[in-house]
Amino acid sequence: MDIIEITRELGRAIQQDECYSRYLLAKDANDKDEELQNLIGEFNLKRIAINSENSKADKDQARLGHLNEELTQVYERIMANPHMQEYNAAKVALDSLLQRVNTIIMMCANGADPDTADASACSGSCDGCSSCS
Repeated sequence: MDIIEITRELGRAIQQDECYSRYLLAKDANDKDEELQNLIGEFNLKRIAINSENSKADKDQARLGHLNEELTQVYERIMANPHMQEYNAAKVALDSLLQRVNTIIMMCANGADPDTADASACSGSCDGCSSCS
């Protein structure tokens, strides 16, 4: 088996992991949450309005302040949504898993022992460490 096929196996294993399943479920719940989607649409419209006002030569600072306040309020409502909170938690977990996998691969590419290389074993300080180099 070559490296590419092993990588495809790793990809299949990642898709079988609980982190990935949790992420997909959370993403699907977000997509089906009509209230959340409306809030996201409203947020994007506010952002467009802010960009439009900012691009004017004679910016209305009072309007910008009002739009920024509205944008912040919509953002807070988005982030308070339980589906968005679960999505964010699931995304952080999946990203952490992928970062750990990537770090192990990079450590091995730099000569670390594949049986012991692990991102969780790294303190962040390279003093006295021979795993990465």
